[in-house]
Amino acid sequence: MKFPRLHPWPHTVPEAREIQTRFAASLDLSRDFALREGMLVAGVDVSYERRAVDCHAAIAVLRWPEWEMVECATATLPSPFPYVPGFLSFREGPVVLRALRRLRCTPDLFLVDSHGTAHPRRFGSASHLGLWFGRPTIGCAKSRLCGTHREPGMRAGSAVALRESEEQIGWVLRSRDRVKPIFISPGHLITMDSALATARQLLGRYRILEPIRAAHRVSNEVRREH
Repeated sequence: MKFPRLHPWPHTVPEAREIQTRFAASLDLSRDFALREGMLVAGVDVSYERRAVDCHAAIAVLRWPEWEMVECATATLPSPFPYVPGFLSFREGPVVLRALRRLRCTPDLFLVDSHGTAHPRRFGSASHLGLWFGRPTIGCAKSRLCGTHREPGMRAGSAVALRESEEQIGWVLRSRDRVKPIFISPGHLITMDSALATARQLLGRYRILEPIRAAHRVSNEVRREH
């Protein structure tokens, strides 16, 4: 895939915070998205040891609803940014973009193992990478970064709003019966409601949505090989 360069990569937290604040205004969260049979859904995952220098990215592209693996691209790079919660896109972004450049196909949708708008500055990794990708992107995180919520129902598909003050910033979705929920939020080029509806369509046998699960397996394999 080809895509424009948004900005130079920063090396300090104040520089990164300024980029998040500035580019959050560029997000388009007004577009409805409908998942259709035969669409290509990409999962994005990055694996690394907390104190290690190298980051290992995998982008697994699957065809929905059969979950046929169409393509998988990987990359390994030393990270230019430390591990700081809320700024992971600056640690993981360069290696994800390296992997993206190696993709031959163009996915219809990206699922990122991180947050989109469910972020203190409404600009998590899924939003940041969605601007680089220029494709509909959803954040699918395993833990909450900010906001408050009620507990969703115990059945798969149950969801409640994740809010900060009066603003809805995402969803808390039970992806399997009686398991811990996941946190869904729009990244870019998709509405809040479409992000939830799409995530519900992608529920499967596991807590983690299958495209991200596939990418996670591959990124861990690459990390172990290194």
